[in-house]
Amino acid sequence: QNDDLVEALDTLENVIRKIDRETRNRFKETFSQQLQAVQLDVHQLLEHLPADAQISVWEQQLSAVATRIERLGAINLAAIEEYRQQSERKTYLDAQNDDLVEALDTLENVIRKIDRETRNRFKETFDLINNGLQELFPKVFGGGHASLEMTGDDLLSTGVAIMARPPGKKNSTIHLLSGGEKALTALALVFAIFQLNPAPFCMLDEVDAPLDDANVGRYARLVKEMSEKVQFIYITHNKIAMEMADQLLGVTMHEPGCSRLVAVNVEEAAALAES
Repeated sequence: QNDDLVEALDTLENVIRKIDRETRNRFKETFSQQLQAVQLDVHQLLEHLPADAQISVWEQQLSAVATRIERLGAINLAAIEEYRQQSERKTYLDAQNDDLVEALDTLENVIRKIDRETRNRFKETFDLINNGLQELFPKVFGGGHASLEMTGDDLLSTGVAIMARPPGKKNSTIHLLSGGEKALTALALVFAIFQLNPAPFCMLDEVDAPLDDANVGRYARLVKEMSEKVQFIYITHNKIAMEMADQLLGVTMHEPGCSRLVAVNVEEAAALAES
């Protein structure tokens, strides 16, 4: 019986060794196929393994990685397509952002250029009108001085104040002048602007109403002088101003509710009166 048991034990051990050998071969073959699938070589892996590598340490690391993979949850098979779509959208949005940034830079450059040109033109125009006002103010008042002053440092947002000093008075803003002085100062400014950029015609509605005869004469002479460049149409009840006109248009009412227009050429009327 002992011989039979020993023989049976040997047979079992041989079977176990055979199964173990076959298992190892299959595992090795499967492992080799897996390495080939990811394009890895066993010999290269062994060359890069540290000399003190231990199976237990690698098993712990493998277990930790497996745990992390398990915590990630089920694999989202649509993630690759979703990533592709989102990547294309990001590329599109980046291109849009680049275009917007470029357009913004262009607009900012244009705005800076416009601001620069506006400042230059405003300063140039301001100086020319100021010079014209300083020249015309003494003609209107028979003396004195007037000028334009900026109320701020920024040429794009500054205001403009009119400083005037009629003969025999102190320098002050236009708000402190009398009605007649305000009218004459405003006329000097308007005429200074017309000198810079003449319009086809200018209409003045009873601007001589607050003026005395001496100032009306100066006003009328200035209009006569400026009429070489600009045609003036002015409404007046003052005889002195009428005398300076080339053409008179009078409106009369012979009957209630019925107006009549009378036109008179001043030069022809004066020649007829002398003959």
